[in-house]
Amino acid sequence: MPTILRIGSYRFFFYAGDYGEPPHIHVEHDDNIAKFWIDPVIFESSRGFGRKDINRIQKLVEKYQEILLRGWNEFFSD
Repeated sequence: MPTILRIGSYRFFFYAGDYGEPPHIHVEHDDNIAKFWIDPVIFESSRGFGRKDINRIQKLVEKYQEILLRGWNEFFSD
């Protein structure tokens, strides 16, 4: 489960088994987790995060979209 970024207490990662889905990122903090599609950036789901946190995380995904997409493509390239 490669970690692409750490920003503050947020960890941005994906699972090796995510291959076959469109590029996306999971974000965790403590026991909370959210999933965002990367291109375009769209909130997919959350367990534990409130709306304020989701908005903050979405802004981070948008800000670091290029890095996240590059990490996805490098990991899943053949």
